[in-house]
Amino acid sequence: MICLILSEENFEYDVRGLLTAFYPGEEICASVRNGQEGKLEPGSAGRILSVDYMDGKIRVSLEHGEKKAAEAAVDYEDRKETKSVLKRLVYGLLSADAGRELPWGTLTGIRPTKIPMALLEEGADETEIVSYMKENYLASEEKIRLSIEIAKREKQVLKDVDYEDGYSLYIGIPFCPTTCLYCSFTSYPVAKWEPRMDEYLDALFREIDYTKEAFSHKKLNTVYIGGGTPTTLSPRHLERLLSKVEESFSLDNLQEWTVEAGRPDSVTRDKLRTLRRHPVSRISINPQTMRQETLKIIGRHHTPEQIEEAFAMAREEGFDNINMDLIMGLPEEGPEDVQYTMERLYAMAPDNITVHSLAVKRAARLNIMKEQYAHLKFENTGEMMGLAAEYCERLGLEPYYLYRQKNMAGNFENVGYASPGKAGIYNILIMEEKQTIMALGAGSTTKAVFPGGRIERCDNVKDIDQYLGRIDEMIDRKRKLLS
Repeated sequence: MICLILSEENFEYDVRGLLTAFYPGEEICASVRNGQEGKLEPGSAGRILSVDYMDGKIRVSLEHGEKKAAEAAVDYEDRKETKSVLKRLVYGLLSADAGRELPWGTLTGIRPTKIPMALLEEGADETEIVSYMKENYLASEEKIRLSIEIAKREKQVLKDVDYEDGYSLYIGIPFCPTTCLYCSFTSYPVAKWEPRMDEYLDALFREIDYTKEAFSHKKLNTVYIGGGTPTTLSPRHLERLLSKVEESFSLDNLQEWTVEAGRPDSVTRDKLRTLRRHPVSRISINPQTMRQETLKIIGRHHTPEQIEEAFAMAREEGFDNINMDLIMGLPEEGPEDVQYTMERLYAMAPDNITVHSLAVKRAARLNIMKEQYAHLKFENTGEMMGLAAEYCERLGLEPYYLYRQKNMAGNFENVGYASPGKAGIYNILIMEEKQTIMALGAGSTTKAVFPGGRIERCDNVKDIDQYLGRIDEMIDRKRKLLS
């Protein structure tokens, strides 16, 4: 156990983030001293990290066998810089104690590309950005260069997107054939809800009708139908949904329409043909891995061969922008398994590959029932991430968006790679937070961007019964947010 003691309630979340990054899986016990000396039973903690906010300076100490300390002057009026100084002090002690550095240094937020993007917009050159991010965030040059490359590509992809008069639409279909071991997204077994699917769509259509009215003066730039797994819908229900979207909104300014066909065991030729009858321009068929043993462990009831069959079928039906998601750090997988997966993807040659680092959220089955899975080995390494990047490069795919999550295996990142001209526009918009995204369906979150950059959110309830019974309230939440 690690004990975190603070002299006052400030920046606990940020310090916890660094502790978790250096010591994944360790329990962290936090307390505020409030002027009192913290009292711990001998041996109750393996490490004790203390943060003291003093007049004009911060002092950080780490007890682990011996006690080491560091301090620095701060101006508490500048909260952003105070946090930055604190994180560098904590990072220095933890790095020395753990005997390693983190690829992203002190950066624990999910959008590291926002930093180089902002600096590029201010006119900074690449050398200045590298220097700034090394000095302020202690990030590795490799990750800084990657974030700059992606920020430049993002700027190019978004150059024709209308931030002020445009908006994007997310539609959530929270149903899956099964729930994966690591998943914390809102999803329910489709077999149970199939008899009530029309009822769910009816509620969703009421949100669509409200959005059509509220945004009648705006331009729809992207549509993203995600989940769950949207292709768990029957061809009839899928046709009903796509037709409703197409009838409700002007598509004159639409730059991208994505539908996740994520689970290959939900993909049929009838469903692909249904998608093709509408202006769907991009789909995802997501293997996560091509290793059969891993698919069984994580709760996916399909084979690698079904992935290849679904992909081939999509090509036959004319889809020329197909994304495939992979996860690095899945149980019992090492570099040789990543290479095996990448060889099989290389043979298919998808237009996009999104490489995720495993991040286990609190609500995931892997976390809730962790004793049951304690025997499994999880690892993600620079070699594994590098293998994925190397194969993407061989396929002619360029990194175009990047984000991070808490508790990521190996403290790495998620990177989207795409063929030139086929980058996922919605993916960048959701990360850069420069355009309003209206989100409809159970468990979805609307993100409204107001003039001046202010961002506000409102959530739909996750439980489907609650969503159906409270649909008027969900619409009213949006109405209040936008007013």
